[in-house]
Amino acid sequence: MASRGAKGAGAAGGVLKASDLQKLSLDQLKAVKEQSDLEVNLLEDSLKKISVAAARLEAAASALDDLSLRPKGKKMLVPLTASLYVSGTLDDSEKILVDVGTGYFIEQKTMAEGKDYCVRKLSLLKSNHDELSEGSHRSNVLILVMQMAAKKKNVADESGLLLQAKIKQASASA
Repeated sequence: MASRGAKGAGAAGGVLKASDLQKLSLDQLKAVKEQSDLEVNLLEDSLKKISVAAARLEAAASALDDLSLRPKGKKMLVPLTASLYVSGTLDDSEKILVDVGTGYFIEQKTMAEGKDYCVRKLSLLKSNHDELSEGSHRSNVLILVMQMAAKKKNVADESGLLLQAKIKQASASA
């Protein structure tokens, strides 16, 4: 995954090197840059989603800490959705349900297991976030290299056209 950001729109879809960029035409460079821009946007969206999921897990871990301090039989509001709560009574603070996504829940036998689940999931999300951040950084570097190569090709093309015009002018006056 770390080299994903360095992949471009090459024929083989492999990793592009600086020497390969020199061989590409201006149109091919633009296509590779557009592909890299799309990949960077996808990586940034994934980073945002991971950050949101991590924040939700941190809130869940905090709620578990708060719940473990409440006595049995305590009256409380139970969230059904983000904006809908119903009145309830705490029956057993040791058995909890953990939302594992897409509407599935797992019953944890102890509060410690629920906290452990949150910690493990947070660790996984943070490692994914770090990996995607590295890929995003590499993609941004590739985009900068491609922009410099495109500018270099534009200057070379303009210089070539100018040189051809001067040669034609010199041959016409001779």
